[in-house]
Amino acid sequence: MDTTLPRHGAVRGLSTAGFHRMAYTEWGETDNPHVVICVHGLTRSGRDFDDLAARLARRARVLCPDIVGRGASDWLSDPGLYGYPQYLADIAVLIARLDAQAAAGRRVLTIDWVGTSMGGLIGMMLAAARGTPIRRLVMNDIGPVLAREGLNRIAAYAGSDPRFDSFEAFSASQRRLLRPWGAGTDALPEAALARLVEHSARRFTEPDGRVSVGLHYDPAIARGFKDKTFDRDVEMWPIWEKVSAPVLVLRGAESEIFRADTAQRMCERAAPTSVIEFPGIGHAPALADDAQIGCIERFLLD
Repeated sequence: MDTTLPRHGAVRGLSTAGFHRMAYTEWGETDNPHVVICVHGLTRSGRDFDDLAARLARRARVLCPDIVGRGASDWLSDPGLYGYPQYLADIAVLIARLDAQAAAGRRVLTIDWVGTSMGGLIGMMLAAARGTPIRRLVMNDIGPVLAREGLNRIAAYAGSDPRFDSFEAFSASQRRLLRPWGAGTDALPEAALARLVEHSARRFTEPDGRVSVGLHYDPAIARGFKDKTFDRDVEMWPIWEKVSAPVLVLRGAESEIFRADTAQRMCERAAPTSVIEFPGIGHAPALADDAQIGCIERFLLD
């Protein structure tokens, strides 16, 4: 088995609408007891972490799930179920599988977490829970305060369902969207940007037989944002205060959703917390260049 290439798997989650499939991409040795789970942002997929996962897989087993409604995972028949309770329950199923595999091999399991935006909030909630298995947590451009400016910007595009007649037209649109949010800076290699665009795409067969290219997520995942204006920040300090694991906080200096003062306040706790800011980058650092990958590698593996 070539552990330098991604493998694909899935677990079955359960909601009030029935069972659904949560897909994941896996890297590294399957018997490695040190597992890193990487979870993406609101409209993204686990393939955003290809570059990071390939590096971490030299010394850890890395799993990158597609949260339900995104990527290769199922779409929920009831859009009202898209939300953190369901996402946490699905991740618990994945962790249960890891626990069972570790027990079968008589290994002691260690779980670290890397989360971008929404994925960081899922990680924060897991790390705050009693009996959490999360040893170390990386929160990428997210914290316990979601700035209203960033929320309104997300609301302006999340849940849209544009269709394009060619991949070239789709790519041009996605590049325009990604660049202001930090993925298109000079620090990001062209190959990485091209992969982000490729894994954002899904082919559709239209009623007239044409094949179009659209976004690889269920538009209903953004139901909570649609036609909504945020006139105040969203705060979750009580959750953050329950996190006792060491935390590495990453921030794009131009981020509109994660302010510098929030990052600073996150350090005012007893548990180890460090902040690294990347100049010229918005929401969110793509974790695809050496500087961004290197700081995560040192935090989790050294």
